[in-house]
Amino acid sequence: MLISELAARTGVSARALRHYDSHGVLVPHRDPNGYRVYAESDVPRVLQIKTMIGAGLAMATIGRYLDCARTGDHGVTLDMCPRLRAEVDAIASRLEREHAALEQTRTRLGALTS
Repeated sequence: MLISELAARTGVSARALRHYDSHGVLVPHRDPNGYRVYAESDVPRVLQIKTMIGAGLAMATIGRYLDCARTGDHGVTLDMCPRLRAEVDAIASRLEREHAALEQTRTRLGALTS
């Protein structure tokens, strides 16, 4: 299938698919005229990448752990190895710090406006 069809089937823009290709997490076949040609197996792979991005993982992290992604009846899950667990925990800690900083800012704004 061509990039436009994969984009339509996954809800991911053609630009994003080219971005995935540039990072090596989605590697299409090239036909003789240079067009990207995707396999049926690329549909769940794109959905896994999309889910991992939505969960806050960086493209470099996705590249390292995409083979740990599984798609099942309950969506995309990751087989957790110790290194991936450490990265996920680091992201969660960063989000908690950012949340605390936002709450402090909200409190200060509330003090200014009351």
